[in-house]
Amino acid sequence: MNKRKLSRQQRWRVEKIQAERAKRAEKRGEQDAEKLAAGEYGPEQPGRVIAHFGRTLDVRPEGDSTPVRCHLRANLEGLVTGDRVIWRAGQDGSGVVVARGERGSVLERPDARGQLKPVAANIDQILIVFAVEPEPHANLIDRYLVAAEATGIAPVLVLNKVDLLPENGGELRALLDRYAALDYPVVTTSTARDGGLDALHQRLADRTSVFVGQSGVGKSSLIDRLLPDEDLRIGALSEDSRKGRHTTTTARLYRFAPSDRGDAEAGELIDSPGIREFGLIHLDEVQVAEGFIEFRDLLGRCRFRDCRHRQEPGCALLAAVESGEIHADRFASYRRIVDSLDET
Repeated sequence: MNKRKLSRQQRWRVEKIQAERAKRAEKRGEQDAEKLAAGEYGPEQPGRVIAHFGRTLDVRPEGDSTPVRCHLRANLEGLVTGDRVIWRAGQDGSGVVVARGERGSVLERPDARGQLKPVAANIDQILIVFAVEPEPHANLIDRYLVAAEATGIAPVLVLNKVDLLPENGGELRALLDRYAALDYPVVTTSTARDGGLDALHQRLADRTSVFVGQSGVGKSSLIDRLLPDEDLRIGALSEDSRKGRHTTTTARLYRFAPSDRGDAEAGELIDSPGIREFGLIHLDEVQVAEGFIEFRDLLGRCRFRDCRHRQEPGCALLAAVESGEIHADRFASYRRIVDSLDET
């Protein structure tokens, strides 16, 4: 993606704004240092960022559900929702974050310039939601799987509206079986049946999750059922598009309500408009191939080191398709994704 060139005046404005921000941060840091030296902040304690607003954060103390509005020390940058932090409480009920813990994982998305920026951290699984209606397409599911694999965060397939599935399961059941054969966890859900979310509750327990998927598959309905005590994050349906309008643009971490089974730890969700849908624009051809997990043992075994797995002789992937080791539909899906990269 080409970077937009800025005029001299625009560059001056950007530099001026950045300098002013740095000056304010330095002043805040000096004030924090004075307060820390004067004993105005309490002892260090662990917490987790549940919302992020620039240099202001909502931190949930360990063992407490009441968040504390905190600001950052001047030398701390790049914190995101889900980060585990060390913070100190102030006498006025606020706090200051003094350190960030090591991240177990980080979810990144490209910004307007194509540069990857972190949006959430310490995620255990990405739940890819699709539904019986609208009819799911394998290539779209594969796109989400490739994107998830690129993050290093475990993907889980969630088939929603399973009450609409034909009794014999049809082609969709065969598709699910294909992914299950690749060892992808598959969960079926329905908000129209009693107990229709039991398997999902079990999957979410004791994990931090994010939900992704195209519009109309029921992500919002699932989240609202799982978070009945939270304010709705999705506005009224747009009359022309019938898509949910987001009422917030910041990522936020929520705790799921325990299910009727009385889960000791019901799990957590990091949700935001920017997380629910993410694409492949930041990936190259090699990364896409690595995102198809059944390809991995074969990559590097082609006769030619620069093989693009099209019609080259001695291509290990083409031979695996021919022998049935790789499903022909999955390979065709891979080719469509790679071809789409050339179009962007």
